[in-house]
Amino acid sequence: MAVLAVLSTGPGADAAARPGSGPGPGVPAGSDRPALDPLDLALVRGEAVFEALRTYGGRPFRLDAHLERLAASARAIDLPLPGGLEDLAARAVAAAGGGDLVLRIICTKGREDARPGSAEGGPVAFAICTDIPASFEQERRRGLRLVLLTTATDPLLRAAAPWLLAGVKTISYATNMAAQRAARSRGADDAILVGLGGELLEAPTATLWWRAGHTLHTPSLDLGILAGITRATLVDLAPTLGLKVLEGVYTAADLAAADEAFLSSSTRELMPVVEVDGAPIADGHPGPTTADLQSALRHLATTSPAPHPGVA
Repeated sequence: MAVLAVLSTGPGADAAARPGSGPGPGVPAGSDRPALDPLDLALVRGEAVFEALRTYGGRPFRLDAHLERLAASARAIDLPLPGGLEDLAARAVAAAGGGDLVLRIICTKGREDARPGSAEGGPVAFAICTDIPASFEQERRRGLRLVLLTTATDPLLRAAAPWLLAGVKTISYATNMAAQRAARSRGADDAILVGLGGELLEAPTATLWWRAGHTLHTPSLDLGILAGITRATLVDLAPTLGLKVLEGVYTAADLAAADEAFLSSSTRELMPVVEVDGAPIADGHPGPTTADLQSALRHLATTSPAPHPGVA
């Protein structure tokens, strides 16, 4: 994954780092001072929040919704967001040359000893643009093989304990990445996380869906899973394709009986699921409704107007 541009509200805020044009991402050209303080709580304790989304033709899709979710995550960890995030995103996309990209916005908490209201050592925001991995389209064509992995927790109890940060998008993704590695060690592409009672939850970086007849099913947000931006978009798109959406508490038996299944995320869009725990979903091939929804999502994303005058 090539880093195309990095912009920051911290030291070197006006510098864009590009491959071959400077000392590296996060380090302003001509400087050895990192844009992120080594004592920033993002590094020391993982206290930072982020959003990742796609740009289509240089236009970030659903940027407003992502920034709203970023603000909600920031409130959950008492992180005062720096201002000007839309402008920061626009400048990063422009520095990367526009086009189809992955845009990440990361906001860190700053140093523990920072004075309240002081810019020195306080919260820092980064906007990072990278290319879209070619593997996404390859995976979409063949479909994903998944395995079920337990979280060993009661999801309803977890969702009722705000200090556990259920559904909050922090950078503390070590557990999510460990789940993906565990899935790959079992010969799968990704995982589906399940609760202590077998409740289907989500993939480590995506929302789980399946179709039975003319109904799309997805786990309820009451289970403490992430409120996906693409998830919300599909809830709106489904009726245009004659589909009903049901959110609820489901188990592996419900998924096994599906006519087709898929994952959704802002960066990967829709990914068909063809196998779970070694058993095929339906005929073991990507389903037609997944393809129709993917086309509808891509059409919406590529024809939507620019969300903000400052965003190309």
